[in-house]
Amino acid sequence: MEESHVHKTTNGDNNANADADTDAETTPDIVTIGETMLRLSPPTGVRITQANEFEVHVGGAESNVAVIASQLGCQTRWISKLPASPLGRRITTALRGYDVELDIVWDHDDDARVGTYYFEPGGTPRGDTVHYDRAGSSVTTLTATELPLETVNSASICYISGITPALSGTLRTTVETVLQTAQSVGTQTAFDLNYRSKLWDTATAKKAYQSLLPYVDILIGAERDVNACLERNADPESIVRDLASTFNLETVVLTRGDNGAVAFHDNTIFEQPVYDAETIDAVGTGDAFVGGFLTQKLNDSHPGPDKTSEDIASALATGAATAALKRTMKGDVAAITPAEVAAVRDTDSTDTGDISRWYCVLSKESECIVSDMRDKKMKWDEGGWLNIVFSVGR
Repeated sequence: MEESHVHKTTNGDNNANADADTDAETTPDIVTIGETMLRLSPPTGVRITQANEFEVHVGGAESNVAVIASQLGCQTRWISKLPASPLGRRITTALRGYDVELDIVWDHDDDARVGTYYFEPGGTPRGDTVHYDRAGSSVTTLTATELPLETVNSASICYISGITPALSGTLRTTVETVLQTAQSVGTQTAFDLNYRSKLWDTATAKKAYQSLLPYVDILIGAERDVNACLERNADPESIVRDLASTFNLETVVLTRGDNGAVAFHDNTIFEQPVYDAETIDAVGTGDAFVGGFLTQKLNDSHPGPDKTSEDIASALATGAATAALKRTMKGDVAAITPAEVAAVRDTDSTDTGDISRWYCVLSKESECIVSDMRDKKMKWDEGGWLNIVFSVGR
């Protein structure tokens, strides 16, 4: 890993006690800017109120994307502001372990803090729960004057998620400045709505999104977020076409959970189903999709008249494969290899892979026998019989 150097900031802003920690300068392919938190999780099956120990993970939308892109071969750089403390350094140590280059503004204020959240995994019917403790974290004071805009402007893609402008009014202004500046010099700007109801309401989010989208080239959004915050409730194809037209977007990707993704680019619609995956931890799945999509879109160089169409289709497939892999591992960050992504892509996304399928039919009276069985698909037919499909690895 390249050595980093430290220099005092001299921008004269309201945080004169900050140092900037910058890895040796290279020209990045993808730059991301945002908050990364420490995630604390009790063991599976243990409530937070019962826990005597917690697993620690590092995660944030923008750094998760940077980690994916780095592992898939891109030069990536994550930019943020952190407290000058062991907690802040815990984050940088983790990200450098994935070869992500960093530009960090260190906050030396006595009350500087890192955002944390508590993730309690839970099965049906309880479900997973999240408790945030991120108010007033150092990154919420990050201004555009503290940022290395020359690095942002030299990148091929600048990515920011909708979580970042939701954290503070200061960051909202910073994000708009960054996107506007980057786009003006030819850096592609990518933005994921990533709406979080615990950070702001839909009306406030809508107003912020509408002020940012004129400076966005690539928009990615979950269908639920687009419906709630941008008030688009038509069929997926109509939604992506409308968004592209309204905000003059080059590319729009609508993610639809188990229904895959739909994209619009160059007046063409693309569809991508999901790849089957056993879900160990779903947190960070969307970020994995974004990282895979942006990396493949950037790296593809198909010759010929169908280059653009092939690029978008390939990018969607890589995003879907990366997302599937993420679901199989704990934590916010996916530890993957290009070969693993390629292997998933080589399978039919509607196929179960190297799996034997066993079928069983039971009457409704037998429901108690199968109520807690896993790795199955169940459906009652019209005659009151339960059809079960078991998937068993060979």
